Amino acid sequence: MKLTVVGGGSTYTPELIDGIAGRRTSLAVDEIVLVDPDEHRLSIIGPFCRRLLQHAGHPARVRTTTSLEQGVEGASAVLLQLRVGGQAARASDETFPLSCGCVGQETTGAGGLAKALRTVPVVLDIADKVRAIAGENTWIVNFTNPVGIVTRALLQHGHKAIGLCNVAITFQRWTSGLLGVDPSTVELEHVGLNHLTWERGVYVDGVDRLPELLSRHAEGLAEHIGIDAALMQRLNMVPSYYLNYFYNHDVVVKKQLKEPPRAEVVATVEKELLDIYGDPSVVTKPEQLSQRGGAYYSEAAVQLVHALTGGAGAEKHVVNVQNNGTLPFLPDDAVIEVSSTVDAKGGAPLPVRPVEPTISGLISHVTAYEYLALEAAIHGGRDRVANALLAHPLIGRHAIADQLADELIAQNRDLLPWVKGA
Repeated sequence: MKLTVVGGGSTYTPELIDGIAGRRTSLAVDEIVLVDPDEHRLSIIGPFCRRLLQHAGHPARVRTTTSLEQGVEGASAVLLQLRVGGQAARASDETFPLSCGCVGQETTGAGGLAKALRTVPVVLDIADKVRAIAGENTWIVNFTNPVGIVTRALLQHGHKAIGLCNVAITFQRWTSGLLGVDPSTVELEHVGLNHLTWERGVYVDGVDRLPELLSRHAEGLAEHIGIDAALMQRLNMVPSYYLNYFYNHDVVVKKQLKEPPRAEVVATVEKELLDIYGDPSVVTKPEQLSQRGGAYYSEAAVQLVHALTGGAGAEKHVVNVQNNGTLPFLPDDAVIEVSSTVDAKGGAPLPVRPVEPTISGLISHVTAYEYLALEAAIHGGRDRVANALLAHPLIGRHAIADQLADELIAQNRDLLPWVKGA
Protein backbone atom coordinates (compact mmCIF):
# COMPACT_ATOMS: atom_id res chain seq x y z
CA MET A 1 0.00 0.00 0.00
CA LYS A 2 1.16 3.50 -0.83
CA LEU A 3 0.52 6.26 1.71
CA THR A 4 1.01 9.91 0.75
CA VAL A 5 1.51 12.66 3.32
CA VAL A 6 0.78 16.16 2.05
CA GLY A 7 2.68 18.51 4.29
CA GLY A 8 5.29 15.80 4.70
CA GLY A 9 7.95 18.38 5.58
CA SER A 10 6.24 18.96 8.91
CA THR A 11 8.15 18.15 12.08
CA TYR A 12 5.05 16.04 12.96
CA THR A 13 5.86 13.58 10.19
CA PRO A 14 8.39 11.43 12.10
CA GLU A 15 5.65 10.86 14.70
CA LEU A 16 3.52 9.30 11.97
CA ILE A 17 6.41 7.26 10.58
CA ASP A 18 7.21 5.99 14.07
CA GLY A 19 3.61 4.79 14.34
CA ILE A 20 3.83 2.98 11.01
CA ALA A 21 7.10 1.35 12.06
CA GLY A 22 5.34 -0.03 15.13
CA ARG A 23 2.48 -1.53 13.08
CA ARG A 24 4.55 -3.60 10.68
CA THR A 25 2.35 -6.67 10.80
CA SER A 26 -1.04 -4.91 10.72
CA LEU A 27 -0.61 -2.00 8.30
CA ALA A 28 0.82 -3.20 5.01
CA VAL A 29 2.54 0.01 3.90
CA ASP A 30 5.36 -0.54 1.45
CA GLU A 31 5.75 3.03 0.17
CA ILE A 32 5.41 6.41 1.90
CA VAL A 33 5.63 9.60 -0.13
CA LEU A 34 6.22 12.92 1.63
CA VAL A 35 4.92 15.86 -0.42
CA ASP A 36 5.90 19.40 0.51
CA PRO A 37 6.86 22.57 -1.35
CA ASP A 38 9.78 23.12 1.05
CA GLU A 39 12.71 21.19 -0.41
CA HIS A 40 14.97 22.05 2.52
CA ARG A 41 12.61 20.48 5.04
CA LEU A 42 12.14 17.42 2.86
CA SER A 43 15.91 17.01 2.64
CA ILE A 44 15.99 16.66 6.43
CA ILE A 45 12.68 14.92 7.23
CA GLY A 46 12.95 12.35 4.42
CA PRO A 47 16.30 10.81 5.42
CA PHE A 48 15.34 10.82 9.10
CA CYS A 49 12.11 8.95 8.33
CA ARG A 50 14.11 6.39 6.37
CA ARG A 51 16.39 5.87 9.35
CA LEU A 52 13.39 5.43 11.67
CA LEU A 53 11.96 2.69 9.48
CA GLN A 54 15.31 0.99 8.92
CA HIS A 55 16.07 1.00 12.65
CA ALA A 56 12.67 -0.59 13.33
CA GLY A 57 13.25 -3.19 10.63
CA HIS A 58 10.30 -1.96 8.57
CA PRO A 59 10.61 -2.57 4.81
CA ALA A 60 8.65 0.47 3.59
CA ARG A 61 10.58 2.92 1.44
CA VAL A 62 10.25 6.69 1.79
CA ARG A 63 10.21 9.06 -1.18
CA THR A 64 10.06 12.85 -1.11
CA THR A 65 8.74 15.20 -3.76
CA THR A 66 7.59 18.76 -4.24
CA SER A 67 5.11 17.56 -6.88
CA LEU A 68 1.65 16.76 -5.56
CA GLU A 69 0.79 15.03 -8.83
CA GLN A 70 3.72 12.63 -8.57
CA GLY A 71 3.16 12.12 -4.87
CA VAL A 72 -0.48 11.04 -4.97
CA GLU A 73 -0.41 8.80 -8.05
CA GLY A 74 -1.35 5.29 -6.98
CA ALA A 75 -1.94 6.22 -3.33
CA SER A 76 -4.42 4.21 -1.25
CA ALA A 77 -4.74 7.04 1.27
CA VAL A 78 -3.64 10.67 1.37
CA LEU A 79 -3.07 12.32 4.73
CA LEU A 80 -3.40 16.10 4.87
CA GLN A 81 -1.38 17.90 7.54
CA LEU A 82 -0.53 21.23 5.98
CA ARG A 83 -0.18 24.73 7.44
CA VAL A 84 -0.79 27.47 4.87
CA GLY A 85 1.39 30.43 5.74
CA GLY A 86 3.55 28.50 8.20
CA GLN A 87 4.32 29.59 11.75
CA ALA A 88 4.31 33.27 10.74
CA ALA A 89 0.61 33.06 9.87
CA ARG A 90 -0.02 31.16 13.08
CA ALA A 91 1.69 33.93 15.08
CA SER A 92 -0.69 36.41 13.44
CA ASP A 93 -3.72 34.25 14.30
CA GLU A 94 -2.62 34.15 17.91
CA THR A 95 -2.07 37.89 18.28
CA PHE A 96 -4.29 40.12 16.12
CA PRO A 97 -7.57 39.27 17.95
CA LEU A 98 -6.06 40.35 21.28
CA SER A 99 -6.28 44.02 20.31
CA CYS A 100 -10.06 43.66 20.49
CA GLY A 101 -10.00 41.76 23.78
CA CYS A 102 -10.71 38.45 22.01
CA VAL A 103 -8.82 35.19 22.41
CA GLY A 104 -5.92 34.65 20.03
CA GLN A 105 -5.86 31.02 18.94
CA GLU A 106 -5.19 29.24 15.66
CA THR A 107 -8.38 27.15 15.57
CA THR A 108 -10.81 29.14 17.72
CA GLY A 109 -12.31 32.59 17.28
CA ALA A 110 -10.96 35.09 14.76
CA GLY A 111 -7.61 33.29 14.48
CA GLY A 112 -9.39 30.05 13.68
CA LEU A 113 -11.41 31.79 10.98
CA ALA A 114 -8.23 33.22 9.45
CA LYS A 115 -6.74 29.73 9.30
CA ALA A 116 -9.90 28.35 7.70
CA LEU A 117 -9.93 31.10 5.05
CA ARG A 118 -6.32 30.37 4.11
CA THR A 119 -6.65 26.61 4.23
CA VAL A 120 -9.94 25.59 2.62
CA PRO A 121 -9.15 26.77 -0.95
CA VAL A 122 -5.75 25.05 -0.86
CA VAL A 123 -7.16 21.80 0.51
CA LEU A 124 -9.97 21.71 -2.06
CA ASP A 125 -7.46 22.20 -4.87
CA ILE A 126 -5.34 19.36 -3.48
CA ALA A 127 -8.40 17.12 -3.13
CA ASP A 128 -9.46 17.76 -6.73
CA LYS A 129 -6.02 16.66 -7.90
CA VAL A 130 -6.08 13.59 -5.67
CA ARG A 131 -9.41 12.53 -7.14
CA ALA A 132 -8.26 13.18 -10.72
CA ILE A 133 -4.92 11.40 -10.37
CA ALA A 134 -5.26 8.76 -7.65
CA GLY A 135 -8.94 8.07 -8.29
CA GLU A 136 -12.22 8.42 -6.44
CA ASN A 137 -11.51 5.42 -4.21
CA THR A 138 -8.53 7.07 -2.53
CA TRP A 139 -9.24 8.11 1.03
CA ILE A 140 -8.36 11.64 2.14
CA VAL A 141 -7.65 11.68 5.88
CA ASN A 142 -7.70 15.26 7.10
CA PHE A 143 -5.63 16.24 10.11
CA THR A 144 -5.42 19.89 8.99
CA ASN A 145 -6.98 22.44 11.32
CA PRO A 146 -9.62 23.63 11.71
CA VAL A 147 -10.47 19.97 11.14
CA GLY A 148 -14.26 20.31 11.29
CA ILE A 149 -14.51 23.14 8.76
CA VAL A 150 -11.91 21.66 6.40
CA THR A 151 -13.52 18.20 6.53
CA ARG A 152 -16.95 19.70 5.86
CA ALA A 153 -15.52 21.49 2.81
CA LEU A 154 -14.13 18.21 1.49
CA LEU A 155 -17.39 16.31 2.04
CA GLN A 156 -19.50 19.14 0.63
CA HIS A 157 -17.47 18.93 -2.57
CA GLY A 158 -17.98 15.18 -2.88
CA HIS A 159 -14.59 13.94 -1.76
CA LYS A 160 -14.01 10.63 0.00
CA ALA A 161 -12.80 12.18 3.22
CA ILE A 162 -12.79 11.83 6.99
CA GLY A 163 -11.39 14.10 9.69
CA LEU A 164 -9.12 13.18 12.56
CA CYS A 165 -8.05 14.92 15.77
CA ASN A 166 -5.85 13.65 18.59
CA VAL A 167 -7.90 15.08 21.50
CA ALA A 168 -9.91 11.91 22.10
CA ILE A 169 -7.02 9.44 21.93
CA THR A 170 -4.93 11.69 24.19
CA PHE A 171 -7.71 11.72 26.79
CA GLN A 172 -8.16 7.96 26.44
CA ARG A 173 -4.47 7.29 27.01
CA TRP A 174 -4.22 9.69 29.93
CA THR A 175 -7.34 8.53 31.78
CA SER A 176 -6.46 4.86 31.30
CA GLY A 177 -3.38 5.62 33.37
CA LEU A 178 -5.48 7.22 36.09
CA LEU A 179 -7.78 4.20 36.14
CA GLY A 180 -4.93 1.69 35.95
CA VAL A 181 -6.32 -0.11 32.89
CA ASP A 182 -5.08 -0.91 29.40
CA PRO A 183 -5.92 1.96 26.98
CA SER A 184 -7.50 -0.46 24.52
CA THR A 185 -10.20 -1.28 27.10
CA VAL A 186 -11.34 2.35 27.41
CA GLU A 187 -14.23 3.57 25.26
CA LEU A 188 -15.22 7.22 25.36
CA GLU A 189 -18.66 8.74 25.02
CA HIS A 190 -17.19 11.65 23.10
CA VAL A 191 -19.55 14.23 21.60
CA GLY A 192 -19.43 17.64 19.97
CA LEU A 193 -17.56 19.38 17.18
CA ASN A 194 -13.85 19.40 16.48
CA HIS A 195 -12.14 21.33 19.32
CA LEU A 196 -15.54 21.66 21.03
CA THR A 197 -16.06 18.27 22.66
CA TRP A 198 -17.06 16.73 25.96
CA GLU A 199 -16.53 13.28 27.46
CA ARG A 200 -19.91 12.15 28.82
CA GLY A 201 -18.77 8.66 29.70
CA VAL A 202 -15.55 6.69 30.11
CA TYR A 203 -16.37 2.99 29.78
CA VAL A 204 -14.16 0.10 30.83
CA ASP A 205 -15.65 -3.35 30.18
CA GLY A 206 -19.07 -1.76 29.87
CA VAL A 207 -18.88 0.09 33.19
CA ASP A 208 -18.88 3.90 33.18
CA ARG A 209 -15.86 5.05 35.19
CA LEU A 210 -16.51 8.76 34.67
CA PRO A 211 -18.10 9.17 38.14
CA GLU A 212 -14.90 7.74 39.64
CA LEU A 213 -12.74 10.10 37.59
CA LEU A 214 -14.80 13.10 38.65
CA SER A 215 -14.80 12.15 42.33
CA ARG A 216 -11.26 10.86 42.78
CA HIS A 217 -9.30 12.72 40.12
CA ALA A 218 -11.20 16.00 39.65
CA GLU A 219 -8.30 18.22 40.70
CA GLY A 220 -5.88 16.36 38.44
CA LEU A 221 -8.33 16.67 35.55
CA ALA A 222 -8.68 20.39 36.27
CA GLU A 223 -4.94 20.93 36.26
CA HIS A 224 -4.51 18.93 33.06
CA ILE A 225 -7.36 20.57 31.14
CA GLY A 226 -7.41 24.03 32.70
CA ILE A 227 -11.10 23.92 33.61
CA ASP A 228 -12.42 24.19 37.17
CA ALA A 229 -13.06 20.87 38.91
CA ALA A 230 -16.35 22.05 40.40
CA LEU A 231 -17.63 22.98 36.93
CA MET A 232 -16.80 19.54 35.55
CA GLN A 233 -18.57 17.91 38.48
CA ARG A 234 -21.60 20.14 38.00
CA LEU A 235 -21.74 19.35 34.27
CA ASN A 236 -21.04 15.67 34.99
CA MET A 237 -18.71 15.56 32.02
CA VAL A 238 -15.14 16.44 31.11
CA PRO A 239 -14.73 19.20 28.50
CA SER A 240 -11.74 19.18 26.17
CA TYR A 241 -9.08 21.74 26.98
CA TYR A 242 -10.28 23.83 24.02
CA LEU A 243 -13.40 24.66 26.05
CA ASN A 244 -11.09 26.71 28.24
CA TYR A 245 -11.28 29.41 25.55
CA PHE A 246 -15.04 29.54 26.06
CA TYR A 247 -15.48 28.89 29.79
CA ASN A 248 -12.51 31.05 30.88
CA HIS A 249 -12.21 33.43 27.94
CA ASP A 250 -11.22 36.63 29.75
CA VAL A 251 -8.72 34.85 31.99
CA VAL A 252 -7.09 33.28 28.92
CA VAL A 253 -6.89 36.64 27.13
CA LYS A 254 -5.16 38.26 30.12
CA LYS A 255 -2.65 35.43 30.16
CA GLN A 256 -2.05 35.67 26.41
CA LEU A 257 -1.36 39.39 26.67
CA LYS A 258 1.51 38.64 29.05
CA GLU A 259 3.08 35.68 27.26
CA PRO A 260 4.66 35.11 23.83
CA PRO A 261 2.36 33.42 21.31
CA ARG A 262 2.48 29.66 21.11
CA ALA A 263 3.80 30.04 17.56
CA GLU A 264 7.08 31.42 18.89
CA VAL A 265 7.48 28.45 21.22
CA VAL A 266 6.68 26.00 18.43
CA ALA A 267 9.09 27.72 16.03
CA THR A 268 11.89 27.27 18.57
CA VAL A 269 10.98 23.61 19.08
CA GLU A 270 10.81 23.04 15.33
CA LYS A 271 14.29 24.49 14.80
CA GLU A 272 15.65 22.21 17.52
CA LEU A 273 13.87 19.21 16.02
CA LEU A 274 15.18 19.88 12.53
CA ASP A 275 18.72 20.06 13.93
CA ILE A 276 18.18 16.68 15.66
CA TYR A 277 16.58 15.12 12.57
CA GLY A 278 19.57 16.25 10.52
CA ASP A 279 22.00 14.29 12.68
CA PRO A 280 22.71 11.01 10.82
CA SER A 281 23.35 9.20 14.12
CA VAL A 282 19.77 9.77 15.34
CA VAL A 283 17.62 6.74 14.44
CA THR A 284 14.76 6.96 16.96
CA LYS A 285 12.05 9.52 17.72
CA PRO A 286 13.52 12.25 19.95
CA GLU A 287 11.92 13.19 23.26
CA GLN A 288 11.66 16.82 22.11
CA LEU A 289 8.96 15.79 19.62
CA SER A 290 6.49 15.56 22.51
CA GLN A 291 6.84 19.35 22.95
CA ARG A 292 5.61 19.93 19.39
CA GLY A 293 2.03 18.92 20.23
CA GLY A 294 -0.11 16.27 18.57
CA ALA A 295 0.36 13.59 21.22
CA TYR A 296 -0.63 10.10 20.02
CA TYR A 297 -1.16 11.52 16.53
CA SER A 298 0.65 8.55 15.01
CA GLU A 299 -1.47 5.96 16.79
CA ALA A 300 -4.74 7.65 15.84
CA ALA A 301 -3.70 8.17 12.21
CA VAL A 302 -2.28 4.69 11.65
CA GLN A 303 -5.26 2.95 13.26
CA LEU A 304 -7.67 4.99 11.16
CA VAL A 305 -5.85 4.37 7.88
CA HIS A 306 -5.75 0.67 8.74
CA ALA A 307 -9.54 0.60 9.16
CA LEU A 308 -10.26 2.69 6.05
CA THR A 309 -8.11 0.55 3.79
CA GLY A 310 -9.88 -2.63 4.86
CA GLY A 311 -7.08 -4.11 6.89
CA ALA A 312 -8.95 -4.37 10.17
CA GLY A 313 -12.64 -4.78 9.45
CA ALA A 314 -15.00 -2.52 11.37
CA GLU A 315 -13.38 -0.61 14.23
CA LYS A 316 -14.51 2.13 16.59
CA HIS A 317 -12.75 5.48 16.24
CA VAL A 318 -13.49 9.06 17.26
CA VAL A 319 -13.57 10.89 13.93
CA ASN A 320 -15.09 13.88 12.17
CA VAL A 321 -18.01 12.76 10.02
CA GLN A 322 -21.31 14.08 8.69
CA ASN A 323 -24.04 14.34 11.31
CA ASN A 324 -26.80 12.61 9.30
CA GLY A 325 -29.32 12.86 12.15
CA THR A 326 -26.96 11.75 14.93
CA LEU A 327 -27.42 15.06 16.76
CA PRO A 328 -31.02 15.95 15.84
CA PHE A 329 -30.58 19.64 16.66
CA LEU A 330 -27.95 20.03 13.89
CA PRO A 331 -28.28 19.91 10.09
CA ASP A 332 -27.49 16.56 8.49
CA ASP A 333 -24.50 17.99 6.64
CA ALA A 334 -22.87 19.41 9.76
CA VAL A 335 -19.57 17.72 10.61
CA ILE A 336 -19.48 16.38 14.14
CA GLU A 337 -16.79 14.63 16.20
CA VAL A 338 -18.14 11.46 17.76
CA SER A 339 -17.37 7.78 18.22
CA SER A 340 -18.01 6.04 14.91
CA THR A 341 -17.77 2.66 13.28
CA VAL A 342 -15.06 2.86 10.63
CA ASP A 343 -14.35 0.40 7.83
CA ALA A 344 -13.50 0.55 4.14
CA LYS A 345 -16.81 2.35 3.49
CA GLY A 346 -15.92 5.19 5.85
CA GLY A 347 -17.18 6.39 9.20
CA ALA A 348 -20.72 5.88 10.49
CA PRO A 349 -21.56 7.74 13.72
CA LEU A 350 -22.68 5.55 16.58
CA PRO A 351 -25.97 6.50 18.25
CA VAL A 352 -25.72 9.35 20.75
CA ARG A 353 -28.09 9.67 23.70
CA PRO A 354 -29.92 13.02 24.01
CA VAL A 355 -27.47 15.86 24.54
CA GLU A 356 -27.83 18.09 27.58
CA PRO A 357 -28.94 21.72 26.98
CA THR A 358 -25.82 22.83 28.88
CA ILE A 359 -23.79 21.93 25.79
CA SER A 360 -26.25 21.56 22.88
CA GLY A 361 -26.73 25.33 22.63
CA LEU A 362 -23.02 26.00 22.28
CA ILE A 363 -22.65 23.17 19.76
CA SER A 364 -25.47 24.67 17.67
CA HIS A 365 -24.00 28.16 17.94
CA VAL A 366 -20.55 27.11 16.77
CA THR A 367 -22.06 24.98 13.99
CA ALA A 368 -23.78 28.10 12.63
CA TYR A 369 -20.47 29.97 12.75
CA GLU A 370 -18.71 27.09 10.94
CA TYR A 371 -21.32 27.21 8.17
CA LEU A 372 -20.66 30.93 7.65
CA ALA A 373 -16.89 30.41 7.94
CA LEU A 374 -17.00 27.87 5.12
CA GLU A 375 -19.08 30.20 2.96
CA ALA A 376 -16.45 32.91 3.48
CA ALA A 377 -13.61 30.51 2.75
CA ILE A 378 -15.14 29.30 -0.52
CA HIS A 379 -16.68 32.50 -1.86
CA GLY A 380 -14.62 35.23 -0.18
CA GLY A 381 -15.80 38.73 0.56
CA ARG A 382 -15.25 41.06 3.49
CA ASP A 383 -18.91 40.96 4.57
CA ARG A 384 -18.93 37.17 4.68
CA VAL A 385 -15.87 37.30 6.94
CA ALA A 386 -17.57 39.85 9.20
CA ASN A 387 -20.79 37.83 9.32
CA ALA A 388 -18.92 34.69 10.37
CA LEU A 389 -17.18 36.62 13.16
CA LEU A 390 -20.48 38.17 14.25
CA ALA A 391 -21.94 34.65 14.56
CA HIS A 392 -19.04 33.34 16.66
CA PRO A 393 -20.01 33.02 20.34
CA LEU A 394 -16.68 34.48 21.46
CA ILE A 395 -17.18 37.64 19.40
CA GLY A 396 -20.83 38.40 18.65
CA ARG A 397 -20.58 42.24 18.70
CA HIS A 398 -20.82 43.93 15.33
CA ALA A 399 -18.26 46.70 15.92
CA ILE A 400 -15.67 44.17 17.07
CA ALA A 401 -16.59 41.73 14.30
CA ASP A 402 -16.09 44.49 11.72
CA GLN A 403 -12.76 45.55 13.22
CA LEU A 404 -11.51 41.96 13.36
CA ALA A 405 -12.65 41.30 9.78
CA ASP A 406 -10.63 44.23 8.48
CA GLU A 407 -7.58 43.25 10.51
CA LEU A 408 -7.86 39.59 9.48
CA ILE A 409 -7.93 40.52 5.81
CA ALA A 410 -5.03 42.93 6.21
CA GLN A 411 -2.93 40.30 7.98
CA ASN A 412 -3.70 37.60 5.39
CA ARG A 413 -4.11 39.47 2.11
CA ASP A 414 -1.22 37.64 0.43
CA LEU A 415 -2.70 34.26 1.38
CA LEU A 416 -6.35 34.81 0.39
CA PRO A 417 -6.99 34.28 -3.35
CA TRP A 418 -10.03 36.58 -3.45
CA VAL A 419 -8.02 39.42 -1.87
CA LYS A 420 -4.90 38.96 -4.02
CA GLY A 421 -7.02 38.99 -7.16
CA ALA A 422 -8.96 42.09 -6.21
